[in-house]
Amino acid sequence: MPINIPKSLPAGEILRKEKIFVMEEDRAQTQQIRPLNILVCNLMPEKEKTELQLLRLLGNTPLQTNVTFLNTATYLSKNVSKSHLDTFYKTFNEIKHRRFDGMIITGAPVERMEFEDVHYWNEITEIMDWAKINVTSCMYICWGAQAALYHHFGIGKFELPKKCSGIYSHVITDLTVDLVRGFSDEYVAPHSRHTSVSIEDVRNCPELRLLSFSEEAGPFIIQSKDTKHIMITGHLEYDATTLADEYKRDVEKGEPVELPVNYFPNNDPNKTPKNTWRAHSHLLFYNWLNYYVYQETPYDWHFVDDMIEFHI
Repeated sequence: MPINIPKSLPAGEILRKEKIFVMEEDRAQTQQIRPLNILVCNLMPEKEKTELQLLRLLGNTPLQTNVTFLNTATYLSKNVSKSHLDTFYKTFNEIKHRRFDGMIITGAPVERMEFEDVHYWNEITEIMDWAKINVTSCMYICWGAQAALYHHFGIGKFELPKKCSGIYSHVITDLTVDLVRGFSDEYVAPHSRHTSVSIEDVRNCPELRLLSFSEEAGPFIIQSKDTKHIMITGHLEYDATTLADEYKRDVEKGEPVELPVNYFPNNDPNKTPKNTWRAHSHLLFYNWLNYYVYQETPYDWHFVDDMIEFHI
């Protein structure tokens, strides 16, 4: 089934060429079906690249999905045009009256800052608190995962001696959990961050379940036991060349970065890396949408509102 996107969204043409089933909004409105409504709070600087990465994964399931992009009102991104934001993005005030079946909060280039020092921290915490009632299941990626762990569960982050960048091997702690259904016993995934969270803190939190970790990169897939919060500390959504682009960007800035590990063929940055994590990326998003969004979300949110009023 398709993802429903605005007619002129730049990612749409690329997705069609990749044979991702895309349906424009006007056609979607004629379909006699209850699509899933997914809110994407996109905090990444290169928003159009992130849009494409996430839409590619959201569009590869049997479920029809409406996607709404959310931008912060308290901070204006410098790497995307205002016209793009005005055309394709909403602010929290414009959507907070709605209910959503799922929400994704992306990573952000602010991980070295204290959470409270981030320009839009108050806005993000307001969104996360609102989502407790108005969203069935939330997925948080990289900094978004650290923000959720800190805000919801009191688990802080710490700065690493050097950037964790590359492709790392991970294991699953419990293959019977629906989120990792179909995963291999061992698989690889990209990480790109200067900070991390303590695996002991995650394991010791009674509200959390550690589903996957890396001996080198630390905790990776973390789920709240009520299944409403799913924290992914890495970037399964990344394209094959995303880490290469980040590495070259940092080199040009003169930052003391090392080659991403297990990434470039023969550790040669002039060679094109391969995507060795694509299958598990699609599987993770498929499992999330199917087991934690589609099978859990109310068909009619108005019925939920009526039940809440009845019990009150």
